[in-house]
Amino acid sequence: MDFDIETNEKGNLSIGGTDAMELAKRYGTPLYVIDEEKIRNNYKRVYSAFSTHYKDIKIFYACKANTNLAVMRVLEQEGSGIDAVSPGEIYTALLAGFEPEGIIYTGNNVTDKELKFAAESGVIINLDSFSALHRLTRICDPNEIKISFRINPKVGAGHHEHCITGGELSKFGIMEEEAVEIYQRAVDMGYNIAGIHTHIGSGILDPEPFMLAVETLMDVAGRIHQEGNIDLEFIDFGGGLGIPYTPQEKKLDIQNFAKEITDLYKNKLNEYDLGKPTMCIEPGRYIVGDASILLTKVNTIKQSYRKFAGIDAGFNTLLRPSMYGSYHHIVVANKPDAENTQTIDIAGNICESGDLFARDRPMPEIKEGDLLAIFNAGAYAFSMSSQYNSRPKAMEVLVNNGESEVVRERETFADVLTNQNVPVRLLK
Repeated sequence: MDFDIETNEKGNLSIGGTDAMELAKRYGTPLYVIDEEKIRNNYKRVYSAFSTHYKDIKIFYACKANTNLAVMRVLEQEGSGIDAVSPGEIYTALLAGFEPEGIIYTGNNVTDKELKFAAESGVIINLDSFSALHRLTRICDPNEIKISFRINPKVGAGHHEHCITGGELSKFGIMEEEAVEIYQRAVDMGYNIAGIHTHIGSGILDPEPFMLAVETLMDVAGRIHQEGNIDLEFIDFGGGLGIPYTPQEKKLDIQNFAKEITDLYKNKLNEYDLGKPTMCIEPGRYIVGDASILLTKVNTIKQSYRKFAGIDAGFNTLLRPSMYGSYHHIVVANKPDAENTQTIDIAGNICESGDLFARDRPMPEIKEGDLLAIFNAGAYAFSMSSQYNSRPKAMEVLVNNGESEVVRERETFADVLTNQNVPVRLLK
């Protein structure tokens, strides 16, 4: 696996036709570099794979992976919809130009205020509890909105236990056994039923658990249709399509994956006489995960009980390695093809012992001042960043055809202090 490492005539890492070293010099570090063409190509690949086998396919980008407005505009231009999980994501999607009917809001433990915001926004509301259904009825006119329900099948999968969102331990969704009851109750309340939804986890490279979830949801949809006499406009299988992070992992065979899923889908449509509802999927990581690289400067080489390379980013910048123990491929941007000559720990600048990007990582010789490139930093990277240790958040730039544009300014200390107030009595 080469992680699409491209170099230029200078021997430096190239990202979207731009020189990583020149980007770092121009904009500073840490710096997220987003490759526009890669996002477009990833979207087109997954859409083509599914639409080849079932024409009525709709992709709803899971924007929690990356909510940068420029990224979302790119996907709006490609024809994507949005999977939103909060009012803030609904607002961002509308601001990025998505139509309300192209947004599915799937909240969790939602408040009345959040339900009201979603209803007034005109988006499809995907509910995951009886509580939310009854509270929504008190908030709005059921005839004026479209709803669906998230079903929790007894199937879960994901790259880490914190990313498994289906099964008996999951907090998400309606139990399979309750599905018919909640749909019938919603019809009795006067709701317009739009569809049915599930999501079993994130970072899935093996199609088997996804197939099990599809089969389970289709059986539930069949019971709802037959016992409740309910026609579904769409059937949504959520996201979870993974990307390889380690050199040992293979890319998902999206063509074969799509064929297996759509074949099963069509067979179940026929089995339950479900008609031809829109088939929906909600990829996030698959579309943007490999489309960004985090550039960070080496400021310290330290030989202690272990050898460390200290960088100017921390888990406030990229949380995944500390939170999940995730592997992110790292190269030296000014010599990406150099052979590994050592094992070294790559350490961040946060005052926490867990602030490590890599432990015992095979790397070439690294010097202070070198630029490191951390790959696959497009999903759940900036979107999970924080101001911990009172450190301002990083800048984001969009690159395309050798040009770069700032799409998120670097924060300042003033931004870290925004919205804070000191009572006058404490100033005396």
